[in-house]
Amino acid sequence: MDAPDPRRVELFVRSLSPQSGRSPGTTQLHRLRRLADEGVVDLSVSVWGREVGLSTTAARTDAGEFVLDRVAAFREWADEHDVCVEAFFETREVDSGLTGESYTALVLPAACLAEYRDGGLVYVAPYTTDTAVHTVADRVSALEASGEDAAPDERPADAPSLQVAGH
Repeated sequence: MDAPDPRRVELFVRSLSPQSGRSPGTTQLHRLRRLADEGVVDLSVSVWGREVGLSTTAARTDAGEFVLDRVAAFREWADEHDVCVEAFFETREVDSGLTGESYTALVLPAACLAEYRDGGLVYVAPYTTDTAVHTVADRVSALEASGEDAAPDERPADAPSLQVAGH
């Protein structure tokens, strides 16, 4: 019998610079690379900025469209699973010190994890429920513990946590 394909995991982080070595994204990246080496996950890593300007030309670039498409999929997943990702993808007005103009921006988390199975999105972290915050670190721990801890169509488990996560 063939082994099942590993889960495909996308990790989005704000930076991979040496100064961010202790950031949530970099910490989880090391753990996820170990899982990839063990064949538990198929890992891809994307670096994203602090924000995407929604009312500027940045949103119309390939990179901007990629981020906005992913965030739209994350929001749809959250709606389907009765959880919330909005606290981690805040929209706000930003004043540009360079141009003196204001623009609307989508602020991105420092780290974000998207997990896919059979081509479908099955998990996003971070997210919140009415009672808890579920972080990238929580999901990486679950993957480390079992590699197959939840069926793709299950509602995410409600376990408290504290870390926040980010392309």
